[in-house]
Amino acid sequence: MNYKKTNASKTTISRDIKELSKETNNIYKTISILSKRSKQIGVEMKQELLEKIDEFATTNNSLEEVFENKEQIEVSRYYERLPKSTSIAIQEMVEGNIYHREPVIEEDLELSEEDLSNDDSSNDDSSNDTTEKKES
Repeated sequence: MNYKKTNASKTTISRDIKELSKETNNIYKTISILSKRSKQIGVEMKQELLEKIDEFATTNNSLEEVFENKEQIEVSRYYERLPKSTSIAIQEMVEGNIYHREPVIEEDLELSEEDLSNDDSSNDDSSNDTTEKKES
């Protein structure tokens, strides 16, 4: 993902939570969706940063010598100046770029009292079978 092209703000902005939750009609679902997307973005950014920093890694075992690489510092500063992952996630939701779906809820089967009594009697029979086997 190209974070350089995002329209997300680099500073804190007050948002209308009702405006953000229009799509889900539930504030808590909206916050959950934003949280999950923010974590995804944060992990992607961290992996990308670590890959770029690893390019500059040196295998020097000497603790006395501190080696500062200017390119590595520039890469770190670039990532520090990027908008936070939460801001990017909110901007994606405002623009309609976040896909989410509702989990499928299975319907409970309604059993009549007759079915339940049949199940109880079959359980009683099976318990008798096990006691008979133990006696023999």
